[in-house]
Amino acid sequence: MTPTAERGPERGPERGPERGPERGHGQGNVQGSGTVAVTGLGVVTPAGHDEQSFWEGLCAGRSVARQLPELAGMPVDFACAVEGIDLDAVIGGRSVWRMARFVKLALIAARQAVADAGLDPASWDGGRVGVVLGVGVGGVSVLVDNALKLQADGPQAVSPVLVPMMIPNAAAGEVAIALKARGPSLAPATACASGATAIAVGRDLLASGQCDVVVAGGSEAVLTPLVVTAFARMGALSTRTGDPGGASRPFASDRDGFVIGEGAAMVVLEREADARARGRAPRALLAGAGASTDAHHPTAPAPDGRWAQVAVEAALRDAGWSTYDVEHVNAHGTSTPLNDTMEATLIDRVYPHRPSVTAPKGVVGHTLAAAGAIEAVATVLTLEHGVIPPIANVDAPAVEFDLDCVTKEPRRQWVETAVSHSFGFGGHNVALAFRRA
Repeated sequence: MTPTAERGPERGPERGPERGPERGHGQGNVQGSGTVAVTGLGVVTPAGHDEQSFWEGLCAGRSVARQLPELAGMPVDFACAVEGIDLDAVIGGRSVWRMARFVKLALIAARQAVADAGLDPASWDGGRVGVVLGVGVGGVSVLVDNALKLQADGPQAVSPVLVPMMIPNAAAGEVAIALKARGPSLAPATACASGATAIAVGRDLLASGQCDVVVAGGSEAVLTPLVVTAFARMGALSTRTGDPGGASRPFASDRDGFVIGEGAAMVVLEREADARARGRAPRALLAGAGASTDAHHPTAPAPDGRWAQVAVEAALRDAGWSTYDVEHVNAHGTSTPLNDTMEATLIDRVYPHRPSVTAPKGVVGHTLAAAGAIEAVATVLTLEHGVIPPIANVDAPAVEFDLDCVTKEPRRQWVETAVSHSFGFGGHNVALAFRRA
């Protein structure tokens, strides 16, 4: 049974440190549009193919990484894959043949989110609905397959739909087609921060008045020998080939790299007033968003975390919060030596009151462009359930990290406010501030 705290006026003893008099009680500063509500969630991950199974998987705190036959003989032969679901059968219809795997994952998550929000694409004003879907790599498996066909059998073997299947914006386009969403359809690519960037951009579309509803998130599916080996060759992946389930260990002293994963997550964003006017209570409020760039290195984060801190502080200003208002941090927590050191330093410096910290990548691996969106969904569920999922494979954080990491078991803790961190290759930093509705 997934731990769920009872809602009510009395909160448990683990609410965290008392807040000082500087508490902001801010509502965010969405210009002229009111507070932004999260009204729907959709998620397809290695830990679960819908919200309930995903949440149960996170709270179980066990990695789902395993060796994959398609990676046999590669330097790293394990990953976190989405298994046990027939994507084509779930999507249905005759258009699945033209969709790459990352598109299928995105479409399933988007449909879940829209249904969860109680919206019907058959009756909404599609011109007021936007889609923002972050993707990092796109249909690389389709590209590789067709390159091999070209080499073996010549030009006539290349698929006429190779280009629309492989381009990263294919997911945003197919989701828009399926949902009859005719507002802006965008595909931000900020590497591993793409999903979070998409949610921040979706919020901006509401603020600008261009949209009344935005379906936003991220998707990635690149568990191919070429891509996994490329990450391994650059030294980014854990090499615990004899222990796949124990390989992803964010903030542990013996972490040695991330475990690559795949998946998709989407949220539905609306103005809170609009949602309530149609009788829909928000699941959470997106109070603020912030972004910055390290301008330091193509892959390594700036060691001092200075510009990541700028993104976090921008999100807090946007929300009208002080740093002491933050009760929980959903960390990027990749399990790599450099990222975790930078982020631990950042958390210690920005949040001196030691809010609780979790990192879903211990369970689902690093889903790249989907990670920020998956972790945004996890953050909303934490606010709803009053439960912090544990970090998998970690008994305690490294001694040099002064973090209140939730480990071993889920922690029952009502939190009103939480920040989700996302950082990506190229120095992309994004922070999303969520408040319990």
